[in-house]
Amino acid sequence: MIERNRAAKVLEKLDQGLEAGMGPGQRAALCVRLLAEELPHFDWVGVYWLQGEELVLGPFVGAPTDHDRIPVGRGVCGTAVSEGRNQVIKDVRRLSNYLACSLETRSEIVVLIRDGEGKILGQIDVDGRREGAFDETDEALLEEAARRIAGGMEKKEE
Repeated sequence: MIERNRAAKVLEKLDQGLEAGMGPGQRAALCVRLLAEELPHFDWVGVYWLQGEELVLGPFVGAPTDHDRIPVGRGVCGTAVSEGRNQVIKDVRRLSNYLACSLETRSEIVVLIRDGEGKILGQIDVDGRREGAFDETDEALLEEAARRIAGGMEKKEE
């Protein structure tokens, strides 16, 4: 759970770090670094970009992963895209299609990055070592971070 004041401070730091002209990759890299630094229960933080029917790993903070490409519909990340909704998983060990990045991971949250028209551009993926590490406060913060990342994408496409 993230207290409202804590979330506001994280977003304020993110906004202070964002600069005009930053591309989406730079915005995403800043975002994952800041989230990992500021929130100790975020043990692995990364962005996956949607490219066709596949999610491709972008910037991340944490241990390297073999899952640098994930088909839509597979695992928590692929399910988020195929269902078009965020995923908050309290215990990944209960999922039959879970793609384990680390044996220590117990919970995961995936929040979609969408453009201004609702099209899915990618996602922020966070792993936690504690069962039930994420809730609606984490989701709300990640949705705000996703909006900031998407803002950079929209500007790049214009």
